[in-house]
Amino acid sequence: MNAPYLGPELFTWEFASDPYPAYAWLREHAPVHRTTLPSGVEAWLVTRYADAKQALADQRLSKNPVHHSEDAHGKSKTGIPGERSANLMTHLLNIDPPDHTRLRRLVSKAFTPRRVAEFTPRVQELTDQLIDQFAHRGSADLIHEFAFPLPIYAICDLLGVPREDQDDFRDWAGMMIRHGGGPRGGVARSVKKMRGYLAELIHRKREALPDTPSPGEDLISGLIRASDHGEHLTENEAAAMCFVLLFAGFETTINLIGNGTYALLRNPKQRAQLQKSIERGEQELLDTGIEELLRYDGPVELATWRYATEPLDIGGQRIASGDPVLVVLAAADRDPARFDEPDTLDLSRRDNQHLGYGHGIHYCLGAPLARLEGRTALATLLRRLPDLRLAADPADLRWRGGLIMRGLRNLPVEFTPVRP
Repeated sequence: MNAPYLGPELFTWEFASDPYPAYAWLREHAPVHRTTLPSGVEAWLVTRYADAKQALADQRLSKNPVHHSEDAHGKSKTGIPGERSANLMTHLLNIDPPDHTRLRRLVSKAFTPRRVAEFTPRVQELTDQLIDQFAHRGSADLIHEFAFPLPIYAICDLLGVPREDQDDFRDWAGMMIRHGGGPRGGVARSVKKMRGYLAELIHRKREALPDTPSPGEDLISGLIRASDHGEHLTENEAAAMCFVLLFAGFETTINLIGNGTYALLRNPKQRAQLQKSIERGEQELLDTGIEELLRYDGPVELATWRYATEPLDIGGQRIASGDPVLVVLAAADRDPARFDEPDTLDLSRRDNQHLGYGHGIHYCLGAPLARLEGRTALATLLRRLPDLRLAADPADLRWRGGLIMRGLRNLPVEFTPVRP
């Protein structure tokens, strides 16, 4: 019989504001801890870096919810809200090899580093346009006016969603953000609308696809065109992939920009060093700084669901077949056994193999795009609004409720007004 849990309370609003002391306690006293989540589902939390890295790469931990030991009702409480009802289960977050290998290989043919690099000018253009809309006021909510719309419009442009339809995506994404930690009805409706739109758009693009790609071809057309030994993505697989790029891509980037800006505002010496480096036109500190912000207070608090396909040991703890396992990236990335002074923000940190975007075969495919958007957003904010400052007491800020992601609801700031 397990001893009663005597540690800090988990998953409260107070915990959401600063989970790191609780995670430090778990790392020391209960590094692989079975808990009941707010949804009622029981799962194992893995909090030490070495255990987390092992679990992320362990093929006995399946991504497929079919392996969950819960009944159908319990299964419905895991995964992405609304994906089952919208027929979106066949995507990279939910499948294992060999299906995962095939799908990732096909997607990688379209979602290339070159395609992301070619998108750099458009990300800069969107960033400047959004700052132009509030720069003259001297105040803004950086979440709603900047961090939220930037990745939405960027991923829509990259996918090839027509400009006249992009505000619909912004509305659907807003519903998912606002209700991600609460009742799922509104989220499921938004997911279903997004799924229906993507299916129709993919079908239209497939019907009109030219024989040869044009320069700057959008990602949906690239996904349709991608083949491997004669194999192509089905329309359902392409729709599911586009949905995951939207769902996983926009919220992680919102949180990277929001959490990153907040961390810089709370650490003025580090922020000043970065600002001077950007003014000199240097890139190095910005590059290491983004990695440090991903480690220090990253956008993804817990890795997505995994399920034991057989009994196994993690960190000396026996996990039963069918048990859900959640790797706590935020805890692992503050593990003093792996990082020197882990609770200190050090933008010049070199030895920084953080787990912010995962590890192993499920390493985030969209990480290069998120890094591009994060670097561009933070560098442009610091360059154009050099005296940016927090316009609220940190104790009054609220973090969004939810299990997987970590991000602020709002981030009010002030600065000297500037002309666009």
